[in-house]
Amino acid sequence: MDITPYVESLRRDLLAAADAGGDEVRAAAERLTYALDPSTRLVLMEAISQAAAEITAELPDGGVDVRLNGRDLDFVVDLAPAHVAPAPPPPPAPPAPPEDDEGLARITLRIPESVKARAEEKAAAAGHSLNTWLVNVVRGATSDHAVNVDIDLSSLPFFSQPGPNRPAGPRGSRRMTGWQ
Repeated sequence: MDITPYVESLRRDLLAAADAGGDEVRAAAERLTYALDPSTRLVLMEAISQAAAEITAELPDGGVDVRLNGRDLDFVVDLAPAHVAPAPPPPPAPPAPPEDDEGLARITLRIPESVKARAEEKAAAAGHSLNTWLVNVVRGATSDHAVNVDIDLSSLPFFSQPGPNRPAGPRGSRRMTGWQ
């Protein structure tokens, strides 16, 4: 911020006021305004610095600083960083292969296209290839700590009653199974 126009404005106002006193008063006022130039600049800088301090006091975070750059003033606005959502944690590392793996075996797996598409999405979300993801799923399901879930949903009214997409069947025909 250049404060020279403000200092010049004050000088013009003082000279205009001195014109009423004649040439001698005007000459004295002109000499006085040049002598007061540094003091005027200093007073303006102090007022601006005080304003910046008051603004900083009202801000919840951050602040405003005034810096002298030659004869100009620079304002530095320090805003608190916006609350950024933390990055999602990296996908868990695939479990280490058991030490008793002797080699690789090849199998053919036939699954519906829709299941394959969902498996590919899950693998991509985990940052793995479909093969690696499937190996990890099978490895988890066959580990000694795997929990086999087998729930009979037919006892729930929603699942036990036939509907357009739910053919009538014997009680216990609606099951959900899997590993956790």
